[in-house]
Amino acid sequence: MHEELQGTFDTLKQFVLFSGTSNPKLGEEIAAHLGVELSPITIEKFANGEIYVRPGCSVRGADVFFVQSISGKNVNDSLMEVLIASDACSRASCRSFTAVLPHYAYARQDRKATPREPITARLVANLLEASGVDRVVTLDLHQGQIQGFFDVPVNHLTALPLFADYYSKKDFDWENTVVVSPDVGRAKAAKRLSDQLGCSLAIAHKGRPKHNMAEVMAVIGDIEGKTCIINDDMIDTAGTLCGSVKELSKMGAGDIYVCATHAIFSGPAIDRLMEAPIAEVVVTNSIAVPEERLSDRLKVISVAPEFAEAIYNIYTDRPVSTLPGGDAAL
Repeated sequence: MHEELQGTFDTLKQFVLFSGTSNPKLGEEIAAHLGVELSPITIEKFANGEIYVRPGCSVRGADVFFVQSISGKNVNDSLMEVLIASDACSRASCRSFTAVLPHYAYARQDRKATPREPITARLVANLLEASGVDRVVTLDLHQGQIQGFFDVPVNHLTALPLFADYYSKKDFDWENTVVVSPDVGRAKAAKRLSDQLGCSLAIAHKGRPKHNMAEVMAVIGDIEGKTCIINDDMIDTAGTLCGSVKELSKMGAGDIYVCATHAIFSGPAIDRLMEAPIAEVVVTNSIAVPEERLSDRLKVISVAPEFAEAIYNIYTDRPVSTLPGGDAAL
């Protein structure tokens, strides 16, 4: 071995962190927690809407992490940015490409509920793998089984410890507080949150009179006169959620708090939330929320520290499951 090469192998590993355009502030926060700067990258659109992505630095032999919430008004553009960035970095001989997806779009299309429906969550997984993605880091999938759509490693984080920490600092009477699951499918997550807070659990049973509409038919558990914390994975148009809140209020619930990981907030969602009998709504910044819409009743907590720790552990070959939000086996 040449003398000038001796002792260099332990320094050859290279870390590169990029951010897409859907939630750049979150990317900057993650970089700040890691003590690094985001690497330069060019993301542009041609006149016909086609997307162009080119890393602004060498990625040869590098472990690349690309932060992008597949969300927003241009959700498909957000997805294409990830696919094109992965392809560009793979063709530029990166060592690995990790897609850090705080929000995984199309997750609700994870099965055939009626004949001739697509399973788009699986299609997105196939597209990510075909583009060269070697690993996915994501947060509170609509269903944990979506991890099985991938043939590459998936690190599934959860925001539940963040919500537990947030509410534990409030002056609640925990003997008269109950975590309410909005439906049976979210019951395990709600139970986990109630265990962390040391309070009771209730489960709302919903009926669906028609597609994309649900209403509370009954509640399993005692909510009368109690402070209720409704936990869900996402808030889209907030129509179903606000309808459920009104029904719980009619059933005798006390103050109602809402927490959700992904603030999709389509259309009139925020206005509906502010008009509903909700004491406070807490979401994460997995999807960017306009600062002008924040208020005493709508608050955002950051998932940047959680993602920064996960990225660091992945890069340094440490376990992710030991982190506070690293085990989303719900």
